[in-house]
Amino acid sequence: MAHTGSASGLDRHLLDALFIDAHTTNTFSNDAVDPAVIAAVYQDIRWAPTQMNCQPLRLTLVHTAESRARLAPHMRKGNRDKTLTAPMTIIASWDPYWHRQLPVLAPHKTGAREKLEDDPVARQDIGQRSAHLQIGYFILGLRAHGLHVGPMTGFNATGVDEEFHADTGWRTEIIINVGWAPNVDDPRAVRTRAGRLSFDDACQIV
Repeated sequence: MAHTGSASGLDRHLLDALFIDAHTTNTFSNDAVDPAVIAAVYQDIRWAPTQMNCQPLRLTLVHTAESRARLAPHMRKGNRDKTLTAPMTIIASWDPYWHRQLPVLAPHKTGAREKLEDDPVARQDIGQRSAHLQIGYFILGLRAHGLHVGPMTGFNATGVDEEFHADTGWRTEIIINVGWAPNVDDPRAVRTRAGRLSFDDACQIV
């Protein structure tokens, strides 16, 4: 007998909060975002799967006005003001040296660290793919903790890395504005939702 769902699954209200009711947003309240909230989100999402349990995602929390002023020149014009006014901006990157954590994260992969040390192409392939997975988990984790999220890809990644990652070598993938919900009376908070593909449009059963 096919399993078609269970009452033990997530509450429908939570699913709506994560997916249907949540919008990509550029408008937030003026309330600050405590870095401790982001730490709590990360504590949750770090358990989600990645290839070889490599966990290459690295986060830079741009929390002060001074740090935002350093980031803004590297954003495309359309994203600059959004970044300057967001309560917090998070630079989501991947670590090209993620393999050096494998003795802790995947101790059963004997010799993997040494093998990957001389294979930067494989490290990039695995690292970027798994970081993209983790960014998706991270966005849902932010929403689950009640935050509103505005991911952006319009920026000069080389400039961002030179400004914020010169000491670590991390490589920026996505930049995310984060904050709390704006007042419902704020006219900027009203947005028409774009369409989505249906299951039949996007999926096949073989």
